[in-house]
Amino acid sequence: MTVIQTLIDKQDSFEIVRDQIAGILAAEVTNQMALATAAAKDSDDWKLRIFLERSNPWEEFLNTPVVDKSPIVNVWFDNSNFDKSASNITERQMCSAVYNIDCIGYGVSSEDGAGHTPGDKTAAFEAQRAVRLVRNILMASTNNYLQLRGLVWRRWPESVTVFQTPIDSRTVQNIMGARIALSVQFNEFSPQYTGQELELASIDIKRESDGLVLLETDYEYPL
Repeated sequence: MTVIQTLIDKQDSFEIVRDQIAGILAAEVTNQMALATAAAKDSDDWKLRIFLERSNPWEEFLNTPVVDKSPIVNVWFDNSNFDKSASNITERQMCSAVYNIDCIGYGVSSEDGAGHTPGDKTAAFEAQRAVRLVRNILMASTNNYLQLRGLVWRRWPESVTVFQTPIDSRTVQNIMGARIALSVQFNEFSPQYTGQELELASIDIKRESDGLVLLETDYEYPL
């Protein structure tokens, strides 16, 4: 039985793309907050907290008191499909993957001279603000290929779906979520067979008296 001669010691492309999405968001949030400060605006209006592959990152919003009320963004890999027509069976497989980017907003009910502001409304607005920032960052022209040109072919937001976060089989009114389903096309690569190198290959051509051609070959293998 033939076995693979090299150790599979690498990330697959779907993992690289997932980490890249989170990295781009984290770097750009820092940049946007700096730009807001330079423009004499409240930088907290551009603050997002980026998480990776968390099942319930909004859990900290249940703590009392809530220390940081800025929206939470969680990037996680959902599914992938492979396109046979754009691939080959030996080395490269064209993959279309979906990454879910959950934007979670938190709100507290408040009263002022203008009236009552319910916490669920504030939470929804915060989640939608996070969606706005995430979509604009990932679809900016500088991120056409998620800064992985040559690996990533295309990225596209398939949908945005609002949801309420379930906690112990109940919904929490002051926490709202919105999920961006981001589709990304890229190549996956598989290990290749490497043939044994020949140090020397010589061929002698001889002819019999009747003109029949005879070939004599000599191969030397490396030690």
